[in-house]
Amino acid sequence: MKGGDEEVAAPAGPPQPLDWKFSQVFGERTAGEEIQEVDIISAIEFDKTGDHLATGDRGGRVVLFERTDAKDRGLSRRDLERTDYPISRHPEFRYKTEFQSHEPEFDYLKSLEIEEKINKIRWCQTANSALFLLSANDKTIKFWKVQEKKIKKISKIIADPSKAVGNGNVASSSNSNSPKSFLANGVSPDRSCNHLGNDISFPPGGLPSLCLPVVVTSQETNLVARCRRVYGHAHDYHINSISNNSDGETFISADDLRINLWNLEISNQSFNIVDLKPANMEDLTEVITSAEFHPAHCNMLAYSSSKGSIRLIDLRQSALCDSHAKLFEEPEAPGSRSFFTEIIASISDIKFAKDGRYILSRDYMTLKLWDINMDSGPVATFQVHEYLRPKLCDLYENDSIFDKFECCLSGDGLRVATGSYSNLFRVFGCAPGSTETTTLEASKNPMRTQVQSPSRPSRSLNSITRVVRRETLGVDANGNSLDFTTKLLHLAWHPTENLIACVAANSLYMYYA
Repeated sequence: MKGGDEEVAAPAGPPQPLDWKFSQVFGERTAGEEIQEVDIISAIEFDKTGDHLATGDRGGRVVLFERTDAKDRGLSRRDLERTDYPISRHPEFRYKTEFQSHEPEFDYLKSLEIEEKINKIRWCQTANSALFLLSANDKTIKFWKVQEKKIKKISKIIADPSKAVGNGNVASSSNSNSPKSFLANGVSPDRSCNHLGNDISFPPGGLPSLCLPVVVTSQETNLVARCRRVYGHAHDYHINSISNNSDGETFISADDLRINLWNLEISNQSFNIVDLKPANMEDLTEVITSAEFHPAHCNMLAYSSSKGSIRLIDLRQSALCDSHAKLFEEPEAPGSRSFFTEIIASISDIKFAKDGRYILSRDYMTLKLWDINMDSGPVATFQVHEYLRPKLCDLYENDSIFDKFECCLSGDGLRVATGSYSNLFRVFGCAPGSTETTTLEASKNPMRTQVQSPSRPSRSLNSITRVVRRETLGVDANGNSLDFTTKLLHLAWHPTENLIACVAANSLYMYYA
């Protein structure tokens, strides 16, 4: 109490955990259905408004979805104010269109096949109701414009026999004795128009009239995707990241050793701003794994490395940003180093928070949240699947330890999410004092028992054969078997709503809270 009757407001605690529910699924496969390799989704991205969602697959296709509930059921502002029921619902999407973005190619100079798989998709600023986006495979980036075009139809055909042109008479008149005029190049004008060839003869009375179609523009529209520009021949290694600048004019593309800066309007020239390639490749100690522009400051970008570090660079310092403005890395605990230490420390994805204050990074075992004003260490660390640590040798033998999981943040910055095995994904609360940890499965029944601390002793690596070890590799902390062939690598959080879109092979699942 204060001042007699005034009450002191209690300090606000962490937000309550969200109750996630299934919303939609696109491309759900039936039991026993065989998945085609080209149909597996390899990239996913919401636009800044959240009204559109794009996915890319291993077949080089880009599929667009649009939000349907955002149109408020076609009611005006005044009608919305008069309604007695809440008009807001969870976001719902529908299929909009798709197009073939990339085709398989072959680099004859390097004898290298370039697959059509879409690695990254990024939305650009919209203009005149048209959608713009960038899509990239291993070597080439394309700038696409998707716009509604009115369909042109043939309404009628003019065919009036009374207006027949006497083509035969015209042809025969060329044999008259009248003097012929010649063009500047010496060609007779009547020969260029009327003499079609010595073997063509016209019937007496000439030919019937031409049938001319009348084309009219209908009110029906059709979505047309057109490639505006192709940005190629700038990367010797596979492209792992593309990111738009907040200035709306430039973007970056990153491969293992270099980051290039492009102007959207110029496709035949880029500027190399980061180059990690040593004079002797034997001296190479780390590679670039992900890169992203700051959401507000057009001069700042961050990139992560295979050593588990994140570098923040300022483009104003120099043309070639060999030196970084800040370095974020967690010091290694003494006595904890092993053969797998550097492998699991490699960062597979980084994302800026919406306000640009925090960076979220995902390595093989954890999610880490970094404050860009504090480079001494992460402000929060979330264990994604700590129960796999005793099985790192098995994961190394079947290459699962090299899987690259993506991560995402909610629009309000209060939660983070990432994927795991058996088509599971995990949501963590990152607000001060929050203990929210939710494990969901990419299915119509997403709720699963949350992962606890390991309670089962690890089995000896020599107790089973390698073949059996690959098939029945793991169990989670609750004894549930884990399928390492089904992994949830790609997911995205809606920019303004608590909606997560995630990918399980060729299926797109959406969940809301």
